[in-house]
Amino acid sequence: MVLTRLHFTHPIHLIIGLTLWSLWFVAVYSGLSVACAVVPPPPEAGALTGLNAVLGGVSFITAVGLAALAWGSCQVAKQHQGRQRFHATVSAWLYLFSAFGVVFAGMPIISVPPCL
Repeated sequence: MVLTRLHFTHPIHLIIGLTLWSLWFVAVYSGLSVACAVVPPPPEAGALTGLNAVLGGVSFITAVGLAALAWGSCQVAKQHQGRQRFHATVSAWLYLFSAFGVVFAGMPIISVPPCL
């Protein structure tokens, strides 16, 4: 029943992608700040630290999840017409935009040492 109401043609999907991106952003960068304050990795370790691995993994899972939501929304858009197609198509683009936002903002995680 809930899945029928929250189908990809529902307007709530217009804000879910950017909301998930913002939650990821706050979680990753606040988690980085807390980890650096509590147990900072040694500076000589460079970017290859456990902290970066965890943050990179969370970023990867988030980006893949958003891309999967974009693909699912795109598939549903092909099956509908009118307003439902519009909602699903715009949602797909917003999910894809959010996935690219995660990848773009997460790139420093794999190349920059934490706790600079």
